[in-house]
Amino acid sequence: MKTEVVMPKMGESIQEGKILRWLKKEGDRIERDETLLEISTDKVDTEVPSPTAGIVLKIMAQENDTIEVGNIIAIVGDESEAGNIGAAPIASAPAPAQQEAPAPVAASAPAPAPVQQETAPAPVQQEPTSQASAPAAGGALTEVVMPKMGESIQEGKILRWLKAVGDKIERDETLLEISTDKVDTEVPSPVAGTIAELLGAENDVIEVGKVIARISTGAATSAPTPQPSAPAPQAAPAPQPAAPTPQPAAATNGYANGHAAPAPQPVPAGGGTKDIPRSSGKRFYSPLVRTMAEAEGVTLEELENVQGSGIEGRVTKDDFKNYLQNRGSRPAAPAPQPVAAPQLAPQPAQQQSTPRPAATPASGAPSKNWGDAVEIIPMDRVRQLISAHMVMSKTTSPHVTSVAEADVTAIVKLREKKKAEFEKREGFKLTFTPFFAKAAVDGLKAFPMVNVSVDGTNIIRHKRINLSFATALDDGNLIVPVIKNAADLNVTGLGRAVSDLSTRARSKKLSPDDIQGGTFTITNVGSFGSLFGTPVINQPQTGIMGIGAIQKRPVVREIGGEDVIVVRHMVYLSITYDHRVIDGALATQCLAAICKSLENMNESNVGF
Repeated sequence: MKTEVVMPKMGESIQEGKILRWLKKEGDRIERDETLLEISTDKVDTEVPSPTAGIVLKIMAQENDTIEVGNIIAIVGDESEAGNIGAAPIASAPAPAQQEAPAPVAASAPAPAPVQQETAPAPVQQEPTSQASAPAAGGALTEVVMPKMGESIQEGKILRWLKAVGDKIERDETLLEISTDKVDTEVPSPVAGTIAELLGAENDVIEVGKVIARISTGAATSAPTPQPSAPAPQAAPAPQPAAPTPQPAAATNGYANGHAAPAPQPVPAGGGTKDIPRSSGKRFYSPLVRTMAEAEGVTLEELENVQGSGIEGRVTKDDFKNYLQNRGSRPAAPAPQPVAAPQLAPQPAQQQSTPRPAATPASGAPSKNWGDAVEIIPMDRVRQLISAHMVMSKTTSPHVTSVAEADVTAIVKLREKKKAEFEKREGFKLTFTPFFAKAAVDGLKAFPMVNVSVDGTNIIRHKRINLSFATALDDGNLIVPVIKNAADLNVTGLGRAVSDLSTRARSKKLSPDDIQGGTFTITNVGSFGSLFGTPVINQPQTGIMGIGAIQKRPVVREIGGEDVIVVRHMVYLSITYDHRVIDGALATQCLAAICKSLENMNESNVGF
């Protein structure tokens, strides 16, 4: 099956991208999520991963070409299809959605895998679903894919369709609203035309890069009247297992696997884990396999015993289908066995299967019976992902923390003097955060080898300082917006950026560009009363600064050659760094430069 790779949308105002470099050429094999090319937009340079594994059949654009968002730039497919790709994009065929087998499949919810088109007509019909079957339309079809909304985002949830099949839509007019773990945003149409197909239902979770809609860019025509001879080959539909009525669960979680859903299987005597995580030990389970397993009642313990033929032993769709065919003839499944490999990350953090109207009773079940003396609070999805990200960071970077103390008396007095005037002029309150942000930038400018990332055995030194800052949300979770080119801003400019980004973060109005590309992070643990902290590095960065509480403390100062005790406003600062590439001497020098910047700030150099 051919899969089209399109120019992704990297921000609300981005309408095109420039191809910097192809990392694969035609005929090369590529794995799912392996980088296919690098692109550049007005706001960000990024890598584009392959949405599927296969052979690069066709590259549709050259390096340095500028391509509009949504246009096809490559085609990935099977080796058997290598000779079937022409120079023209395959999206021009107005054929209905292709199915793997002629047997009709319940289609009330689309499968996570993208529905692709072939250039040859596909007369196979399927039962229409709400906004999922397209009327015939003239002209070429442009595919709309689930956009990538951040570096760590792999899927998005469809909140609301603003257009229906058959509606007219203009270029840049909003087609739908989506939600990710970090932002809610609108997805505009990449072209003007008529809505031909909507391939996802509201509340469906779709992987990044998967097709969610098709738009006919030619003149809409009425659906052609079926010719008497056309359906002749379909007169005798393919035999299918006798089933008086489709099972409701199968209809809700239908997938195009070419066979009718079998009767529900009994749960093994010892129970079993019904929620299938994205990964278990060293084994990865694709969204399609997870959805199929949940629909068929296959537990995690059963999946662990399925022989996988995919990369690194992954269970493929065919492996799962073969297992199902032999499942009924096998003896009852044994009691659940322990997972073969130790878990590096808590399993709930990776559960990203297609959401259901309500969680099943076994979902997130505690590992032991705690009795009625406790309250069990399931992690929400954002907290699960934060958990996984923190564990990943700890297993990736050897964390070391250094702590220093800074005298910020001058800053406290300056803020007290200017805060009323500042708020009247700027429209928001002057906090201490922009002062610490400016000091962090000054330290990174003095020691640029702290502003780095790691790529294998290479150190990537960032020429720009994109300063991330942790922001607490009303629901108790965190998000980390990014101030781009922070070195170009004074304290006032940094204050404006902090106020704007934090306000939009709490109202979920951030754009994808606002949460990616950071090179160093600051986090203010002192705002909650902590003297200092040892924060976890925000991967793929290699350093993070923790800001403690500002307190009045007695300190010793030399005045006129005599040591005297004075009361000063003091703060502890910590820097946690990746010891793979940053040594203690370098980190401590950078921290000392940050403290010096804070202590030297005055009205003449902060930019009020």
